[in-house]
Amino acid sequence: MRGLRYTTVAASLVVASAVAACGGSSNNSSIAAPSATLTTETFTGVVQPGASKVHTFTVTSPGQVSVTMTAAGPPPTIQMGLGIGNPDANGNCIFLSGGTTQAVASTTTPQLSGTLTASGAYCVAIGDIGNAAGPITYTINVSHT
Repeated sequence: MRGLRYTTVAASLVVASAVAACGGSSNNSSIAAPSATLTTETFTGVVQPGASKVHTFTVTSPGQVSVTMTAAGPPPTIQMGLGIGNPDANGNCIFLSGGTTQAVASTTTPQLSGTLTASGAYCVAIGDIGNAAGPITYTINVSHT
């Protein structure tokens, strides 16, 4: 009788393990999650000396995000402030923790990148950091899911 009890317990554990494995546990690393489509949005505009501009976009699925200021000037080497966050009711961009830069020049490499953990409304802001002698024309690419 004692041997049967252990066998029954062991058999129950095997069945329970098999059912859990077939149940689609989120801890199973062999199952690939569907990948979200990457969207790239391009924002252009003009920033006046001492000012900033905000552009909003919508993330449909949590995932990777990158922000690249691909052009700004004149002069073409001017450095600008760049940030990513959530828009408020007044049209401001409330920056995410770690979502800002102090001074970046245009490049083809993202100046900001990371992971957004929720879908919803986001914003990107660009601003003069005190070195613009006149209006600055810019282009920003935001890639997100």
